[in-house]
Order: sequence, then C-alpha cells, then structure tokens
Amino acid sequence: MKEITVAVIGSGSTYCPELVDGFLKAQDSLKLKKISFMDIDERKRNIVGNLCIRMLEKAGVDCEVVLTDDVDTALQGADFVVTQIRVGKLPARHLDESIPKKYGLIGQETTGIGGMFKALRTIPVIKHICDRIEAICPDAWLINFTNPSGIITEFVLNHTNVKNIGLCNVPIDMLDDVKEITGEDVDIEYVGLNHLSWITSVKKDGEELLPGLIESGFSPKVMANIKDDGFDLECLKAVQGLPSSYLQYYYCREAKLEHQRTDEKTRAQVCMEIEEQLLEMYNDEELCIKPALLDKRGGHKYSLAAVSLINSLANDVNDIQVVNVKNNGTLDFLDDDAIIEAPSVIGADGAKPIKVENFTNQHIIALMRVVKAYEKFTVEAATTGSDEAAIKGLLVHPLVGDWEKATKCYAEMKEAHKDYLPEFKF
Repeated sequence: MKEITVAVIGSGSTYCPELVDGFLKAQDSLKLKKISFMDIDERKRNIVGNLCIRMLEKAGVDCEVVLTDDVDTALQGADFVVTQIRVGKLPARHLDESIPKKYGLIGQETTGIGGMFKALRTIPVIKHICDRIEAICPDAWLINFTNPSGIITEFVLNHTNVKNIGLCNVPIDMLDDVKEITGEDVDIEYVGLNHLSWITSVKKDGEELLPGLIESGFSPKVMANIKDDGFDLECLKAVQGLPSSYLQYYYCREAKLEHQRTDEKTRAQVCMEIEEQLLEMYNDEELCIKPALLDKRGGHKYSLAAVSLINSLANDVNDIQVVNVKNNGTLDFLDDDAIIEAPSVIGADGAKPIKVENFTNQHIIALMRVVKAYEKFTVEAATTGSDEAAIKGLLVHPLVGDWEKATKCYAEMKEAHKDYLPEFKF
C-alpha cells in the first residue's frame, strides 16, 4: 500500500467530496498520509473541507488534514497536486456564456470564445501554482482537472518543468458506455483532444462493431451539463465515429445557439443554484457522505478518473487510461509537442500514449488540426498578452470565425474580465 501526501488546490469546489470518496474507495492500494485543502474562498473552503474531514473520520482514515488559503502551505511535502480551480468563480462563467450570444456566438466554458477567456484567466494562476510546485515539491505530479483541461495541459507541459497529466471525466464515461453495450472484452480506439474526441473503432474478437453501433442509433450518454440535441444518424455515418457530447456544439450549432437565446438561465446560473443547495447540505454536521445531488453538476466519475490515475502513478501499475499528454508521435498528423487526449500506459514514470497506426479519418484529422491551432494561439495570448494571437485563434475556431463578431465580442469580454487578465494591456 503506497502512502501519499495530496494537495487539493481549489478545494472549495463542491466536487471535492467526490475526490475524497474516491480515495476512500481506494484504501486497499493508497494510504493518505496527509491531505491539504487549499482555497481562497474562506466560506467554501470551510464548509466543503469540514464535510471532507467528516467523511475521512467516518471511514476511520487517520491522516493529517490541513485547511488553508495559502498555496505554499498546501504544497508542503506533496506527492500529488490536484488542481480544480475556477478563476472568477461562477459569475465569470456566466459572462463567458451570456456575452457571446449577443453576437450570435455560442457561449460555452470550455470551447469557442467562452472557453478561450476561461483559459486566458486561468493560465496566469496555473503558472503561479507551477512556479510554487517547482520551488517546494518539484517531484510532485500535477493532476489537472481545471477546464479547459487540454489547453491548461498545453501550457504546463510546454512552458514549465512540472510533471503534469491533464484529466477529464468524459473519456471514462464514453468508454464505460460502450462497454455497457458490447461487454468489457473489446478493443476501443479513442482519438481526439480534450472535449473534441471520438471513438473510432470498437473491435471484439477481431470484428469491427462500430458501423453496427452507429446504425443502431447508439451514442455515449450526454454529460449532465449539456442539453442533449442528439446526433443525426447520417451525421454519425459521415463522421465515422462516436463523438463525445461536446461535439454537439460543433455538429448541432444552431440548436445550441437557440437554447442560449431562449433559456431563462445560463448553465452558470443553474450551477450557482445547485452549488448553494450543495453547500447548504454540506453545512449539515450530520452529513458525512457524498450527496446524490452532486451528480447534477456534470462531474460523473470524476473521482474514479482522478484516483485511478494517482494510484497507477504511485504504485507503478502500468495500466491503460485516457489522459491529456504530449503527442510525441502518437498521431502522425500533429506536432510532437501538441497535447492530445489519448489512451496511455500509466506507471511511475508517467503517461506513455499508445501510438495510433494508419489513422485515415480525414474529417477528424482536419478538425483536430484546426482546434489545436486555436489552442496554441490561446496559450500564446495568455502567456504574452497578445490580442493579435487571441484574434487569430478565434478566426480559426469553428464556433467563431467571423471577424466582426469575433473582434466585438472579444473586446467586450476582455473588458468584462480585465481584473483576471494581468498580461494584457487596457
């Protein structure tokens, strides 16, 4: 049993009890020596942190627990650092979702212009955290859940010396949904970027099952935070893959825009209400388990993904998990330093992506190249404060593209978020 010290940065997140629940379920292989809960929001840090402490105590876990608002304190002795921060909190997400629709653009927190501004706000804070990791616990693994996870990983692995693996709960949900239909003994090909991914092959005993799955109308379940407009059968036949639910923003664009025009509340406002309900529940000193309401936040199997990854790194398991990692020849149509979301062998020395041979789906190749270009422009903008790089990124992104819409929306969003954009000139 591996003994580990964990620092959770952004522990006021109402997802945090999910993470603790995952560690409790993994007690046969992981022993918590110390866990630090760090958040700058005192109210949420205390409410969520105290529930986590009650969960640990009820399970009989004897470990040191630290609640703090100081990153350096949290990082002391850390073997693993889990980041789940939201710079500007949910009100900033509301702006990401509400401003774009004024310009006829989709407002979404992880893609398009909304996703760009979430990245622009987040990367400076992640840079500070990485600087402190390098100074205090340079051997620690940074496990990042902060969205947009792929872009954050793109920054960390190409601009810092921190050992980092990006994580998302979408892949584990997609793979489990397929196995629920086909059985566990299948070989699944998963290709993509974070929130831009497809299952492109499902083989059982050498037989390709994907065309039959598509013909049957099967598609992986939609995440709780996305309204399900479905994928047209002919669309799936044309794409020749099973898309993640985030591809609905690309393939069902007008339907998504219509939702945003007519919905009374943004998803951020809905999440604010759910969060307050959760915090009220968490504040009950009798509660010492993860409440079911948490599943409505869209973080289904988050703890399973996180703890499975930490376990494999800590215990050198060498199993296969889908993570965000440098391409390094895995997909021959992207640069080696491009961050992809790929099945990888996870052991003590990190994640080694499994090479995809003879990939010929030209639609997926083209869309991945375009969105990867947008992601790299976004990282450039975040690190240099370049408006030019940001606009270039928006002009290539499939959900933006229009000069007038892009520049006007960008100007309003930049002004709205100026308190969180230290690299930019105003």
